[in-house]
Amino acid sequence: MLKPNQKDAYDMILDAIDVGVYKPGSRLVESELADRFGVSRTPIREALQRLETQSLLTRDGRSLIVASLDHNQLAELYVVRAELEGLAAQLAARHATPEEVKVLREMVDEDHKLMGDPSALSRANRRFHKQIHLASHNRFLVRQLDLVHRSMALLATTSLAIEGRDKLALEEHDAIVSAIETGDGDRAYQALREHISVAFQTRLRADAEAVEATGI
Repeated sequence: MLKPNQKDAYDMILDAIDVGVYKPGSRLVESELADRFGVSRTPIREALQRLETQSLLTRDGRSLIVASLDHNQLAELYVVRAELEGLAAQLAARHATPEEVKVLREMVDEDHKLMGDPSALSRANRRFHKQIHLASHNRFLVRQLDLVHRSMALLATTSLAIEGRDKLALEEHDAIVSAIETGDGDRAYQALREHISVAFQTRLRADAEAVEATGI
């Protein structure tokens, strides 16, 4: 069983990876992490071991670095994410309480204020999806989605930073919540799967353009 400070060390490192403080390829050093987060090296060491076990970190000689996803791994991740997220929306349409649905609607309405701020919108996006996961009222599904979203932290950028994606993503969120509000599980499933599919297409186009620009 992890002690509170050990759990905190794990969460702090994972959050730092998630927000891009440490990007794929970044080397993680115990002493530097301990200084940054104000904890001893023991919980940092155990957190790093846990992250390595989860394939979020990888070895480069004797050093631990943040892992990266190749094209095939990215495609596999999005396939699984689309199916599990779609199922969560479908179950949310059936089982969400009125209060949970109201919170989802408020999130969509409030997130329009964040347009133009990709970092803030990315954080809001994670909260929105997490709320749908919880509204599914299926603990096993929530657990699997937590694993998927941990791997999403390995993506160096958010697709919400790409021009025009923020507006479209919020329109997609609105369609998802509308389906959940009416209890239409099939429509909620399709709306969320389409949302993930468009995000994947956006990321693929951005990656292709980046490769073209660098001439690699």
